Amino acid sequence: MQLISYRSGLDGSVRIPGSKSHTIRAVAFASLAEGNSVIKNPLISLDAKSAARVYSQFGGDIDTTDDSAWNISGFAGAPNAPTETIDVGNSGTTLRMAMGTASLTNSAKVICTGDSQIQSRPSGPLLKSLNDLGAKVKSLRGNDKPPFEIVGKLTGGRTSMEATSSQYLSSLLMNCPFAPGDTEIIITKLNEKPYVDMTLSWLDMLGLKYENRDYRQFFIPGRQKITGFEYEVPGDFSSATFFFCAAALAGKRVSIEGLNLRDEQGDKAVIGFLKQMGADIETIDNTIILRKATLRGLELDLNATPDALPALAVTACFAEGTTRLINVEQARIKETDRIRVMASELNKLGGKVKELPDGLEIQHCKLHGGVVEGYDDHRVVMAMSIAGLMTAEPVKINGAEAAAVTFPDFVDLMNQLGAKME
Repeated sequence: MQLISYRSGLDGSVRIPGSKSHTIRAVAFASLAEGNSVIKNPLISLDAKSAARVYSQFGGDIDTTDDSAWNISGFAGAPNAPTETIDVGNSGTTLRMAMGTASLTNSAKVICTGDSQIQSRPSGPLLKSLNDLGAKVKSLRGNDKPPFEIVGKLTGGRTSMEATSSQYLSSLLMNCPFAPGDTEIIITKLNEKPYVDMTLSWLDMLGLKYENRDYRQFFIPGRQKITGFEYEVPGDFSSATFFFCAAALAGKRVSIEGLNLRDEQGDKAVIGFLKQMGADIETIDNTIILRKATLRGLELDLNATPDALPALAVTACFAEGTTRLINVEQARIKETDRIRVMASELNKLGGKVKELPDGLEIQHCKLHGGVVEGYDDHRVVMAMSIAGLMTAEPVKINGAEAAAVTFPDFVDLMNQLGAKME
């Protein structure tokens, strides 16, 4: 499928759907809990449905028939070992969380895999730590990538971890409280800290005990339990990033609603990034209002916000001077190598984009229309569509169906604001 984006302006208001990261954590914790939970305003997307499907295989009774609220009856920290292969689809978050949960099963073999993109994404640091903590985990292809064979049981102990992806650490923080023994985790490197803070906020909310020693060491007592809960998923700042950037470039007056500025989501930092670039932004309670303005290039550290790289790369093409997006080498191991891909596709449209080892250097340029590849990466597809709002000729993006992974309503909501996308 091809997404075609035409030159157009934006005006009006839009409500951002629920957070992918919070929805998947809600499904996992509700399944690990004893009793019933209600998840309100879940994100209805392929990734979220993958999480629900996977945790139902572990024994959670998950009713997703009502899009406004999912009802989950948990398995009280004692997952069943699925007899069929766990297939996470395209959801890397679900894969890493499920690897930890599969390690809590009693000795039975569990196979975890996903689509072709997932099978190209490494999880070596998590694999190592789960083995250190009592489970037996191996990559069936011997490359630290799925499919994985996992044999329980996670018992606790001591491990060190290079958390080049925050998901590795989050998986341990979420699952180790249910191990029979205590766990100590030594962190030698940490990327994407806000996502770890998000996980810790869940532990706090549910009353799970842990010690955080300046993010260098975590101590997690075992034998813990949680009971069912009710939770309303806040709007997704990662999804909102595309609207922030589009409105900063082409917005008359765009109001973005449904977000919680007190939430731990790292991509709320994009608001500050755009302000530094000269964007016209005001906040009224939790509503963010943007109008187009002249932007200027600068250097932005995206270590905590790697998902923002595609949209900010497009935005930087229209900013005066030079923009450097740095300290985000982990963007190379997302659904695609987003550093390489964004440089390649923007340069097809006349961009002046240079790859750095850990990011991108982008010169102001006049982009033109053309055909680009989405690489089956939802964030690349949505980011490239922003370029089409600003070019004289349309931008055509192949692989548009990938947006459904996290944001099935993306085109509809953009068009609601006046964009011309089809």
